[in-house]
Amino acid sequence: MALEALEAPRRIADANAAGALFACLADEATEVMVFVYLDAEQRVLGMRHARSGSIDRLVLPIREIAADALAFGAVAVVMAHNHPSGDPTPSVADREATRLLARALATLEMRLVDHLIVATQGITSFRNLGLL
Repeated sequence: MALEALEAPRRIADANAAGALFACLADEATEVMVFVYLDAEQRVLGMRHARSGSIDRLVLPIREIAADALAFGAVAVVMAHNHPSGDPTPSVADREATRLLARALATLEMRLVDHLIVATQGITSFRNLGLL
């Protein structure tokens, strides 16, 4: 996993802005997760990428996500991952991972703003689907 701090904060105001940030994931051959850490004004403080050797499975690193969020002083997180199959439809595992991460962050008084699935056939926002 790679962790990076960003020098010039970008603001993620909505799912469209987040989608533009993550659009490049659509062409990945294996699943990649990206976590973006935000301040109170939804400016990007930093990011973490987690890459898998698999085309259809990743393990959600909740402890590392929480540790990063605390280190950045984040109040919110946006998660994104790709579906190499091209279909951006959330799986049962995607839904469960989202619920698990949202609960874990809530115990730290942080919010999971959105979880985006990026694929060649489009981008799905859990927030827009009413799943967050």
